[in-house]
Amino acid sequence: MHKKTGPLFYVFLFVFVFVVMFPFLWMLITSIKPLTELFGDKAFTPYTSHPTLENYVSVFTKHPFLHYQWNSLVVASITTIYTVFVASFAAYAIARLKFKGKTIILGTVLAVSMFPQIATISPIYMFLKNAGLTNSYLGLIIPYTTFSLPLSIWLLVSFFRKIPFDLEEAAKIDGASMWQTYWKVILPLAGPGIFTTSILVFIGAWNEFLFSLTINTADKFKTVPVGIAMFQGQYTIPWGEISAATVVVTVPLVILVLIFQRRIVSGLTSGSVKE
Repeated sequence: MHKKTGPLFYVFLFVFVFVVMFPFLWMLITSIKPLTELFGDKAFTPYTSHPTLENYVSVFTKHPFLHYQWNSLVVASITTIYTVFVASFAAYAIARLKFKGKTIILGTVLAVSMFPQIATISPIYMFLKNAGLTNSYLGLIIPYTTFSLPLSIWLLVSFFRKIPFDLEEAAKIDGASMWQTYWKVILPLAGPGIFTTSILVFIGAWNEFLFSLTINTADKFKTVPVGIAMFQGQYTIPWGEISAATVVVTVPLVILVLIFQRRIVSGLTSGSVKE
């Protein structure tokens, strides 16, 4: 029998959700405040007497914000597709095939993901500069893929291990090759895990700031995080425009996660329960 949930639980849940959502709610309120309420005593009030969409209009009229979004979409999409494609093969080999050194490979993959970005930015930048890949989409896709692959492989390995080996054996008995077994049996069953990994990689690439700031200095190839950071003027910081741009960028990701939250949770927890 299920235990009845007490009122204290709902109070704790409300407080927890409020604390988590407070920064975004404050950003939303700031984005609709007029300039006169962004400074002084009214800057700290959690409401506005004169809501306006002027900040949202300024984001798209005074800045090439749509172009920044397009750059982020291209880089994040290609990074996600390539990363998941490569990670799925690597994870399948580690999880389903028998060969020596699998533990070492997994450990190495995990160790690579622990390197701080600031420690690798200099050699990566020098390599991309010598290769003529700075100020280009490929110049961001390469490092993004490098840092996304370890986590993607780690997630997919745990998911591939959950798929029963009997299905693979049955496919081999029916005459299917390893390649056919992978594409027609294993990969369709790994859908939730691949989908979850894709969402995580896309969000990570969409929000990345350091490499984008360093590698793509031309305004033509700037992504959304760098574009928003460049909003500040010589003497003032347009908090209203920054807040509005942040809301515009964040809302689609929030909606995406809310729509597919069940599949994301299913993919994250699928490898944690042993059948």
